[in-house]
Amino acid sequence: MSFDLAARLAKQQVNHLFRSRLSLQSPQAPVVKINGQSYLAFCSNDYLGLANHPKLIGALQQGAKLWGVGSGASHLVIGHSEPHHQLEKALAQWLNRPRVLLFSTGYMANLAAMTCLLSNQDTVLQDRLNHASLLDGALLSGARFLRYQHNNVQNLQQRLARSQGDILIATDGVFSMDGDLAQLADMSQLAKRYNALLMVDDAHGMGVLGNRGAGTVEYYHLTVQDVPILIGTLGKAFGTSGAFIAGSNDLIETLIQFARPYIYTTGQPPAIASATLQSLQLIIEEGWRRNHLKQLIQLFKTEAKALDLPIMNSPTPIQPLLIGDSDQALAFANALKEQHILVSAIRPPTVPKDSARLRITLSAAHTQDHIEQLVKALAKCWQRFKR
Repeated sequence: MSFDLAARLAKQQVNHLFRSRLSLQSPQAPVVKINGQSYLAFCSNDYLGLANHPKLIGALQQGAKLWGVGSGASHLVIGHSEPHHQLEKALAQWLNRPRVLLFSTGYMANLAAMTCLLSNQDTVLQDRLNHASLLDGALLSGARFLRYQHNNVQNLQQRLARSQGDILIATDGVFSMDGDLAQLADMSQLAKRYNALLMVDDAHGMGVLGNRGAGTVEYYHLTVQDVPILIGTLGKAFGTSGAFIAGSNDLIETLIQFARPYIYTTGQPPAIASATLQSLQLIIEEGWRRNHLKQLIQLFKTEAKALDLPIMNSPTPIQPLLIGDSDQALAFANALKEQHILVSAIRPPTVPKDSARLRITLSAAHTQDHIEQLVKALAKCWQRFKR
């Protein structure tokens, strides 16, 4: 075999970049079980604690009884069922947008939007810290691809002045590894000035931010005219699976007609759509989850700062603890695991070189006591590693 796969894997090991999977023996929850041991987990994106909610489980079971398990085909053949239709309508109403289109994953939604809308005559501009799916979508589109400095609106404007053809600006709403927010209000004004479209992937803001949980766009009080293309995922705060694109009727119809990742993919199981309808109802009705989550975030930030822990400036459930070296980040995560605290060590290329970190994520399912246990464990490990 001409490909030296073993050498490639060995290099990952030497550079402390090798990734290993954990095999859960319990549902998503604040306390999980791995290899028969219980751990207090701070590494899930289940921000509202809905992934194992009894009402979602019931809706999934009832949906499977009514609609079966598999969808059978792509949405355009015979795989689009009534729960899909109802979920798209409900999401559109919640987001105050004309239409919504469901996708099987957020990765596919981002690939679909950019490869469908852009050509080699166009320009796409992206934040340097955007999610990999946004970057891959831009590369696959064939458009001229420019990246601007993280959250630097002035640098974005400089890039816009050099752009040609139709222009798309794509950004995360909440940056998944730093937890900070894109400057969407300023970006939307720039987009209008340069006749560009603004596209926001709000995977980590949807369900969490805004008075109704409608995400970063609601947080900034923006409309579909300000952010014409909005992407959301359902496997995080929603606690289910899948994704969607929300926008104008013309946008959604164009995606249905021309977006290859939509046309040529089997539709998500209709029972998942049934469960997501129930999840959306809980997000709308149970605002206490967001309020409780905000209190936990503030508690953690206050106590972490009191200990001089190098947490990053994030107002969201994503609270990164900057370490720097990949081997040190791994050692720190392992030391926490010895105390039965589970936190992921995030290393390059997911984050820039020399910025390895512990990505601490909080959930509405956590309690104040859970936060106290986390901070106590972090303090113990920090005293050990800062020497």
